[in-house]
Amino acid sequence: MDIDLMMALAGLFVGFIVGLTGMGGGALMTPVLVIFFNVNPLTAVSSDLVVSLVMKPIGGAVHARRGTVNVPLVTWLAVGSVPAAFAGVLLLRELGGDDADLQSFVKKALGWALIIAAAGIVLKSLQTIRTKAKAKDYAPPPVVVRPIPTVLVGIVGGVVVGMTSVGSGSLIIVALLFLYPGLKAAEIVGTDLVQAVPLVGAAAIGHMMFGDFEFDVASSVLIGAIPGVYVGARVSAHASQALIRRALVIVLTASALKLLGVGNGALLGWLATALVIGTLLWALVRHTQGLTRRPEPMTPTAAAREWFSALTGRRKPRPKDPDGAPETADRTSIS
Repeated sequence: MDIDLMMALAGLFVGFIVGLTGMGGGALMTPVLVIFFNVNPLTAVSSDLVVSLVMKPIGGAVHARRGTVNVPLVTWLAVGSVPAAFAGVLLLRELGGDDADLQSFVKKALGWALIIAAAGIVLKSLQTIRTKAKAKDYAPPPVVVRPIPTVLVGIVGGVVVGMTSVGSGSLIIVALLFLYPGLKAAEIVGTDLVQAVPLVGAAAIGHMMFGDFEFDVASSVLIGAIPGVYVGARVSAHASQALIRRALVIVLTASALKLLGVGNGALLGWLATALVIGTLLWALVRHTQGLTRRPEPMTPTAAAREWFSALTGRRKPRPKDPDGAPETADRTSIS
């Protein structure tokens, strides 16, 4: 077995992102393998799916222990995604796994969908801030599980994942955000990580049977991805919803730009500019709505203690800011 340490470092980074946000595995890892390590695209898809099959249960288990997994949603998503993922692999084989035009079309379409989703998260957060500024006793709407739309989301996500390895996190999370606006950010991440286990499993089996899986590539990535996804999930399960939402926007945007073929230098420039301008605009919006950034100043020492607590789970995190307060009530029902 030939281990590539640089691939392991890339796996560590991507694993942390997957654990923190539930997305980024295929959208980040597959382009990294192809662009930076010159891995064949079909091999990158197959290997990434096998890596995700190991990563997702680790992150999902952390969230399950914290109670941030919506089991009914996981069940209905799996009903549609598992057979669809296997079908997606067979469809890719029939259409030609090395068809550059097909792969390019699917990835560009998904890239634009992710950009729209990132904008949707921002708009939804703005609406929530305005609502909370007007009503101190604001509470998100209850989560009513809708089986048919959820199964359809699973089917679409399964086909896309089977063909590209992209979408087990990003595509499903986007759909959950629009279908179930009452879900907490940590619940969205936890639910997505758990539902991705059978989805990625079906696609991974299909690619191991019909794809171009390479054990050395998957092993190198897994060495870094396993600790990365564990740490990321611990932070996600304890962090404020505001932090997770912002991480979701960043990862969605970065994934979308890579899928659309933006170069690495331009990608870093876009993200840096958006981060600076976005932070300033967000602070201005909160100020105009009469919301303070935090209930009390946070010193560097206090910030370090909060991150340590999120990683170890030894104590509860400090009170969240007004747009990221956690909830404890069970708000799930099925209709």
